[in-house]
Amino acid sequence: MRVRSCLPAWTSTADDSVISLPEIQKSFPKLFASDNSRSPEMLGSLSTSGEISCGSSLQSSLSLQTLPSVPSLQKLSSEALNLSVSHLCVATLKPRPVHIGCLAVSADSLYAASGNQIHVFDLKNYAHLDTFNTDDSSSGSVKSLAFCDGKIFTSHQNGKIRVWQMTISKRHQLVATLPTVNDRLRHFMLPKNYVSVRRHKKRLWIDHADAVSGLSVSDGFICSVSWDKCFKIWRASDLRCLESVKAHQDAVNAVAISGNGIIYTGSADCRIKVWAKAPGEKRHTVVATLEKHKSAVNALALTGDGSILFSGACDRSILVWEREDSANHMVVTGALRGHSKAILCLISVSDLLLSGSADRTVRIWQHGSDGRYCCLSVLEGHEKPVKALVAVSDGELKVAGAIRVFSGSLDGEIKVWQVSVSSHNGPLTRIF
Repeated sequence: MRVRSCLPAWTSTADDSVISLPEIQKSFPKLFASDNSRSPEMLGSLSTSGEISCGSSLQSSLSLQTLPSVPSLQKLSSEALNLSVSHLCVATLKPRPVHIGCLAVSADSLYAASGNQIHVFDLKNYAHLDTFNTDDSSSGSVKSLAFCDGKIFTSHQNGKIRVWQMTISKRHQLVATLPTVNDRLRHFMLPKNYVSVRRHKKRLWIDHADAVSGLSVSDGFICSVSWDKCFKIWRASDLRCLESVKAHQDAVNAVAISGNGIIYTGSADCRIKVWAKAPGEKRHTVVATLEKHKSAVNALALTGDGSILFSGACDRSILVWEREDSANHMVVTGALRGHSKAILCLISVSDLLLSGSADRTVRIWQHGSDGRYCCLSVLEGHEKPVKALVAVSDGELKVAGAIRVFSGSLDGEIKVWQVSVSSHNGPLTRIF
């Protein structure tokens, strides 16, 4: 395990004498038991349930600037933007007393992964509609959810991706597990289709060898990233694995794909890599490596036009990357600071950015003029780290600038927030 990747989530000092490695090992032996300790969920759990001795140190030194070489961008206030912001927690959903791993919205339904189970709620009245993946706890916790070609894709701790379809009775039925049996039969005979995953251990290249931490969909294809340091490309129509790429030197925690097919991967090796496929080529190649974070990258988000990339890490900063002219990659323009612990999730909604953190809060950031930002609001109420976020336009309210934000936490709760942004000069044109 890369200890330097997780220490920033625990302490705000660079002095290694604050907590020695043997002390950490003695206090948290399970953290060092396996490679799964690289998960940001584990970091968040330790940050809250234990509040270990350096937690108070972190809380008392919020003025310490992370990544001091990167300028801060939150130089605007809501007053400067002539905006007033209100938020209200209108509901709390608790599917079961197990952490919420991820959230996703499809049509009029909210999908919430709680441990190994996926729960479905009606977006209108929050009624519970269905629960699936209940029969097999061996798959481990659900890491990510995605929708493509009328199918629901779920990624799991055991390295598998499951494919579901909704039946006429509105229930979810398992139709395949990736890689499929047909895909295995197509590859298992040839020795060249096997790759070494550790000493004296080989697998088919279509297999993930560790937890599948993220899924992203683009134009009928699914990109999966894993703690096995690789990403794979799957075709949704026939569920075949088309490509596998060794992407990083450590676990891959996050993935985002722009509208033109450029893939961004964030890793525990502190790097973000940019991948593209040259015309006529079948494989993605790295076109840029973005290096500014000093600890594990946990979350990525792109604006709708793909011109701005946001990255969140255990160093408590959100970095803002903007595209250079005539380039396929980004350059860092600054940082958004305010969270006191690791950034665990990010989503971009029009000119808003929402961030969830191990400090148990959600922050809402507004993109202003000249590339500057404003923290519009801080949503508080969770008792443990915020692991998942999703937002939808609140058309039912018929109020311009209104959205509903769903935040899922390791405390097992999903909070529903009604957030409204209005202008002091009159009605605000809908921006969401």
